[in-house]
Amino acid sequence: MSSAAARPQAPAGTALVVVDLQNDFCAGEVAAARFPGDPALLARAVEGSVRAVHLARESGVEVLFVRFLGDPAHQGPAWRSRDARLGKRPKCLEGSWGAEFHGVRPRPDEAVFTKPACFDAFQDPEFEPHLRRRGLHHLVLAGLFTDVCVDSTARTAFQRGFHLTVLRDCTTALHLADADILRFMSRVYGARITGLDQQQPFSADEFTTGAPTVGAGTGGADADADGVPAARAAGAAEQPGATPTGR
Repeated sequence: MSSAAARPQAPAGTALVVVDLQNDFCAGEVAAARFPGDPALLARAVEGSVRAVHLARESGVEVLFVRFLGDPAHQGPAWRSRDARLGKRPKCLEGSWGAEFHGVRPRPDEAVFTKPACFDAFQDPEFEPHLRRRGLHHLVLAGLFTDVCVDSTARTAFQRGFHLTVLRDCTTALHLADADILRFMSRVYGARITGLDQQQPFSADEFTTGAPTVGAGTGGADADADGVPAARAAGAAEQPGATPTGR
C-alpha cells in the first residue's frame, strides 16, 4: 500500500489550533521560573503539541498557530497595574527569542494569529473570519496554558458555535489542577477530551453525527460523579493544584 493510500483522511472542517507554543512559555529561565508545577508536565505538553503538529500535517488537517506578545505597549491599564502589583516582568516581547515559536515553526502556508497582551485567539480580528472562510467548525486545541489562553479561546469558540476537542497530553494548566480545568471544559463547552495516542484524535464524528463516540460522551454508565465520562477524566489528574502566578 502506498503512503498516500495509508494516510488517514482529514476530517472535513477540522483545524488544529496551537496556542502560545513560544520559548518564554516552554523553555529557558523565564518558563522555568513561572511554571509552578512539575516540569515534566510542561515538557510533556510541549512535546505533545509538537507531535500534534506533525500528525496533523501528515493527516491533512489544517494547522493554525496562535502567538502571544506581551510588550508593555500592548498592555491595558489593568494589565500594567496587575504586573506592577505582582512584580511581573513582560514576556514574549516582539522580536525577542522569548516570543519565537518553540519546537516547531509554521510553514509558509500555515496561518499565524497574534494576541497582543490578551488571552483569547479570537481577539485577533482575522482569526474568526479565517475559520469561517475555510469552512472550519471543529477546533482541536493544543498548547499553553489549559486554564488561561486555551480556555479563553475555547470559551469564545463555544459561544460562536465551534465544536471543540482538547488534546490532554498536549496542554497543561498554570493555576489549576489539569483534571479540574479539563472537566470544566468538557461540561461547560461540551469539549471532547482525548489524547494523541487515542484512535483518530482529530475526528469530528462525535459532533457531525450527533452521537458521542465511545467513552467521549457527556454522561452514561462510563461517566464520573460530575457527569464527565471516565475516558475524558482519565489521565487528567496528574497535576496537583498550583499556586497562582498570573499569565
